[in-house]
Amino acid sequence: MAQVAFLGLGVMGFPMAGHLAAAGHDVTVYNRSGQKAADWVARHGGRAAPTPREAAEGAAFVMTCVGNDDDLRQVCLGRDGAFAGMAPGAIFVDHTTVSARVTRELAAVAHQAGLGFVDAPVSGGQAGAENGQLSVMCGGTEADYAAAEPVIAAYAKICRRMGDVGAGQLTKMANQIAIAGLVQGLAESLSFAEKAGLSIPEVVEVISQGAAGSWQMQNRYKTMAEGKFDFGFAVDWMRKDLGICLATADETGASLPVTALVDQFYKEVQAMGGGRWDTSALIARLRR
Repeated sequence: MAQVAFLGLGVMGFPMAGHLAAAGHDVTVYNRSGQKAADWVARHGGRAAPTPREAAEGAAFVMTCVGNDDDLRQVCLGRDGAFAGMAPGAIFVDHTTVSARVTRELAAVAHQAGLGFVDAPVSGGQAGAENGQLSVMCGGTEADYAAAEPVIAAYAKICRRMGDVGAGQLTKMANQIAIAGLVQGLAESLSFAEKAGLSIPEVVEVISQGAAGSWQMQNRYKTMAEGKFDFGFAVDWMRKDLGICLATADETGASLPVTALVDQFYKEVQAMGGGRWDTSALIARLRR
């Protein structure tokens, strides 16, 4: 069992850190809101630290799950950042969905300090985090990944090294691109069935058994039909992720016409007041 620090206790990080504690790791947590860290300790044991640096001191692995590029830089760098508290040979594992650019930037700083670095964004949403059933896509050296994988296993259904540093983030972008198109297609399908006077449960029962079936259909069609959007990844965060995808596509020369269109549809959902609704809220704009 390892001494582990976990930085960022949002809807994903809180249960992920809990799985580490349940697996027997010695866990120290840090959160920008100290009360959430105190709540975590009350539930899972371990201890809370007032800064990322203090959380990271003595840890063999430092895991993060924060909001965006700037949040990640803030917890890593500076006098109170995690890198300042980590000893040479310790490994930093980032579960945040961020740009490959900031990943490579921070990995270079970490390597100069003698630290390992694995970018390891996750997919599976809040339910996947709570159930320890996340898909984890990783970038880093083979040695760093091999060391980190048994720790990540505490909350992973599948964990794979996709290549060098940045490859995990690029794989997560591919994941978000696929989800955007799937959710829009499902929203249009359900809206069409609804307006055609069909029974949505009966339609889904039939079409889900064929080529149209998907995780989104199985897990989101009921709540979409009911207009309930509190069951998954927020629209605000999806737009952040799609912005990263579109910017990276510009850099690589990839064409993402559907992704760009769905991003604008999510912008409309935000304008409707749905920034904190989950991504299945795309159907709401079709009902206006």
